[in-house]
Formats: sequence, structure tokens, C-alpha cells
Amino acid sequence: MASTAIADRLRAMAGGSAVALRLRPESYADHYFAALNATLREVGMETQGQTIFVSVTNPASLVWSLAQALDVPADRLAFVDAISHTMMNYRDPLPNATYVESPRMLENIMLRVEYLLRKNPNPRTIVVVDSVNTLAIHNPPDLLSEFFHILLNNLKSRQVLTVLLAVYDETNPDLDQMLSLVVDETIDVSSN
Repeated sequence: MASTAIADRLRAMAGGSAVALRLRPESYADHYFAALNATLREVGMETQGQTIFVSVTNPASLVWSLAQALDVPADRLAFVDAISHTMMNYRDPLPNATYVESPRMLENIMLRVEYLLRKNPNPRTIVVVDSVNTLAIHNPPDLLSEFFHILLNNLKSRQVLTVLLAVYDETNPDLDQMLSLVVDETIDVSSN
């Protein structure tokens, strides 16, 4: 699915919706870039748009370099980076990022998202979580389910569009069931 089609589907979602973008592992790089293009550039750069990117799989520095390639201005994008410390990739912290020591620190992730929402209030905010699969590796299912219920209910009450990235073939049935309970729609990025 082209990034424009993904962006159109995201724009059609009601305020406060939660969407899972499912990527296929065999075309992960292409699908990941299409998802970033749709969320960061096409929807996130709309009038009064702001994106908070919760980075759990790829460090904020990598996502920021991809965002720069998409011409996303720094004032439209903020990061909650929960993987750089774990990967020992914390040499040059980004000025538009806040860092959490581990993907296991779910409460800190929620608090940082809340801080960024209050710091940069915008009528059209998107929160992107990359990815559900990595969070599932680092956290037990019941704790992860509680995290998503609390986070998404908070974001829904504030009319924030939430996008959860997930990789097909790397999720287990429990994770699929949890996702089906917390998202309003699932978009398969590989569909034409």
C-alpha cells in the first residue's frame, strides 16, 4: 500500500482513534518507510500537526535521519526513545528527544508522552509506537496489555490519533488478541 493511501486512511479516522499498521517482514524496509512517510510527513505535517514517535525498535537517531530525508522539520516531531540506552547508542542525544532507559519502563514511556503532549499542545497530534513486537519481547503480556489500555484510553480522551506498528509473522496469538481489543482498525501496509 502506498504511503498516500495509508495517509488517506489515517486522515479518515475519527479523532482519538487507534490504528495498527501491519508490516510484512519480507518487505519490512519498504513498508517501514511507507509507514513513516504516511505518519511523519503526509499526516504529521498537516496544518497544526505534531508527531510524537515512541522509538522502541529503532533508535530516534535513525528515525530522525529518515524523517530528514522526508523533509520533516524538527519542530513537528518529538521522540520518546526507549531503545538507545539498551543498544548503547546514546552518544549524540537529539534535542527533540527524551530518553527512557529501557522498553521495560512502560510507566516512564507514558509519562514522557504525557509531558510532550502538554509541552507542545496541537489540535492534530499523532503518537506512533514502533513497535508492538519489541515491547512484547521486553514485557509480559498482562503488563503490556495494561500499558496499551491506559495509554490508548488517555490518548483517545485527548483526541490523539495513535498508530501502532506491528510486524506480521512475528506476533503470537495473545499479542494479536490484545491488539484487536485496543485498536479501532488494522491496516495491512502490504495490501495493494
